[in-house]
Amino acid sequence: MPRFARPALGRVISLQKLQAQLQDPGALETIAHYLRLLEDAYLVAAVPKYAKSALRQRSSPPKLVTLNNALVAVMDPRGVVDPVSDPVRFGVWTENACLAHAWNAGQRVSYWREGPYEVDGVFEGSWGSWAVEIKTGGFHVHDLSALAEFVRRHPRFLPLVICDRQGRATASRAGIASMTWQEFLAGEPLPGVEA
Repeated sequence: MPRFARPALGRVISLQKLQAQLQDPGALETIAHYLRLLEDAYLVAAVPKYAKSALRQRSSPPKLVTLNNALVAVMDPRGVVDPVSDPVRFGVWTENACLAHAWNAGQRVSYWREGPYEVDGVFEGSWGSWAVEIKTGGFHVHDLSALAEFVRRHPRFLPLVICDRQGRATASRAGIASMTWQEFLAGEPLPGVEA
């Protein structure tokens, strides 16, 4: 994987902002070309921002998702992540794995960000329409405010929290469906969706 994509795992990357850091003429076009090649090889997905307008969606920078976490492990000089000693990196890896799983299962995957609100994943397809927040550590009901705001603005989507076993109680207190990330990655059906 090219060096420019490594630090961007699961992050929104703006080619326009990269352009300010690039010295060579044509470098931006080269990076955009490399991203298309990585997508064509099913290694990386440039997940678009969710927007009702196609023009607005195209003008927003994508979130890069590596479509196989084995590539993430191989390319990370720190090695395989330990969830106890490095919970932040574990969260990034888990979010990447969940988004990649949905993408690889043929769902349309996007992310949503408006002002202070951000939703990790917006899934549309055979699983239905879901707004998804992925949590790997402890969290509070107020940490789900972006998810609640998204489904308020877009009522055809159902909210879902993908978390660890302990987080399911918090999601339940918020009145939001949940499943563990282990269940999700094992291919278990989403709540209310028949297999």
